[in-house]
Amino acid sequence: MSFTPLHLIDDISRALDDAGYLEATEIQKKAIPVVLAGKDILGCAQTGTGKTAAFALPILQRLHQQNSKKGIRALILTPTRELAIQIEDNFKAYGKYLPFRSLAIFGGVNQKSQVKALTKGIEILIATPGRLLDLMQQGYINLSAVQTLVLDEADRMLDMGFIHDVKKIIAKVPADRQTLFFSATMPKPIRSFAHTILRHPVEVSVTPVSSTAETVNQSVYFVEKSEKSKLLIQLLQDKSIPRSLVFTRTKHGADKLVKQLSRTGIHSAAIHGNKSQQSRQRALEDFKSSKIRVLVATDIASRGIDIDELPHVVNYELPNIPETYVHRIGRTGRAGKEGVAISFCGNDEVEHLKGIQKLIGFRMPVNSVNPEDN
Repeated sequence: MSFTPLHLIDDISRALDDAGYLEATEIQKKAIPVVLAGKDILGCAQTGTGKTAAFALPILQRLHQQNSKKGIRALILTPTRELAIQIEDNFKAYGKYLPFRSLAIFGGVNQKSQVKALTKGIEILIATPGRLLDLMQQGYINLSAVQTLVLDEADRMLDMGFIHDVKKIIAKVPADRQTLFFSATMPKPIRSFAHTILRHPVEVSVTPVSSTAETVNQSVYFVEKSEKSKLLIQLLQDKSIPRSLVFTRTKHGADKLVKQLSRTGIHSAAIHGNKSQQSRQRALEDFKSSKIRVLVATDIASRGIDIDELPHVVNYELPNIPETYVHRIGRTGRAGKEGVAISFCGNDEVEHLKGIQKLIGFRMPVNSVNPEDN
């Protein structure tokens, strides 16, 4: 990916074009001018909306225009390792010809390489709260030079129990800063927390959480729990489906399903919180490169997976939180491309399905239990 040096750009749409966007997305059109103006943002936007570019591009532009103050000048807090790596990759791509160094730090791996990179000096830090606080307490990280603070997927961070870590981190960031707060959902507790750290924010909202992309064909199978693996195998035997992302509720369930699929010759891998960082990255890369056709994931991965042209998502088990369904199927049908989202509903999941359909505002068509009947 090529990218024109930002100091040569006088039109942000050109920057977006060079970064690989055919046109600016809604969140980019709304957020970029606000960030460039130095104002705080309270943003409600789902994954797949181009949100990372909406804050990364103007942050790079502002870093270039501001003084050459030493130290970490932009801090992006994010809930998962996968998302931290994805954001770092984007910063490196967008800022290819700029002199700013970025680094993602996260738990689950040895801190040695991260500490080594920190000691060389960086301007942009992307971090999960736990590892960041740990390295701060060890004296490896000083946040006194931070000019822009980003909280990405804020609702997910709070859901995962990071609220106290986040508050401790924010207390070490200068009060005179720009804060960009992004959340896929905006319930009262999230909004209240946001207003404790934002100053006269501009509200930016796109694609309400209750909506799902019109490009995603959604349907449901009513199937007994004991028959789910058989039905999934039937569906996955369709060779016209190049890749499928399958969601389970538990880590054990994900591992068990991978074993069942492997016994039928369907190459798959699981990605969840108990997997090592190396194992998770290898599974994700194998899936992206089509070395494996199926990735089985728990919800910890539902927002941290960024895959171009993912055509197929299967809710092997329905989530008990309706908004989670929206996040899951948000992995497909992105950037105007068509996708398919299939859900399996057992007798014990009917109430979950009712909650999902109430949230998204329509009743999913029901498929025959035997996919060959369709």
